[in-house]
This record gives sequence, C-alpha cells and structure tokens, in this order.
Amino acid sequence: MSADTPASGMPDQYRLRLFVAGTAQRSLRAVEVLRRLCETHIAGRYELEIIDIYQQPDLAERDGVLAAPTLLKIAPLPERRITGDLLDERRILRGLELDPAVEARR
Repeated sequence: MSADTPASGMPDQYRLRLFVAGTAQRSLRAVEVLRRLCETHIAGRYELEIIDIYQQPDLAERDGVLAAPTLLKIAPLPERRITGDLLDERRILRGLELDPAVEARR
C-alpha cells in the first residue's frame, strides 16, 4: 500500500491551492506544470484552486503566502508548502509525498 492510500484501501483526494502572481511567465508555467503533474499522477483524485495574489491578496494573507508561486497541499494531511521554482516535477512530487512510479500506474 502506498503512502497516499489509507487503511480503507481508497486513495486519498488531494486538495491543492496554487498562489500565482498574475500572468507572469513564471506563474503561467507553474500552472501548466502542476496541471500536467496532477493529471499524470493523481488524475481524478485532486482539486486544484488557483489564486492570483494580485486579485485576491486577502487569501494570500490568510494562508501566510509571501511569495509566488507557492503551492499548498491542504489534504491529505499533513499540510505541505512548496515555494519558488515549481518547474521541477520531482521536487513537487516529493513535496506532495507522492511516489512517481506508483502514482503513474494508477
């Protein structure tokens, strides 16, 4: 059983929140990479909320986000925060506690 499969045998649902800075190239690439990663590794098991810190600064403040892009893994617990370069897929998978070999086969 993988780390993201609870004792019930049903895989966890992932709740992710990505904070971006408008339409900056770095933000657009982060969205693209994260969507592709989710569809490859946790397809059908995730909810991705994208928040523009310029449009909704109150949400960034609420979650303590000071820089963009920042990815929050809200569920499953424990919560995780990945800030900075979100172009490295292996770094993101480690941060989300996903095993790429196991997840790609699902």
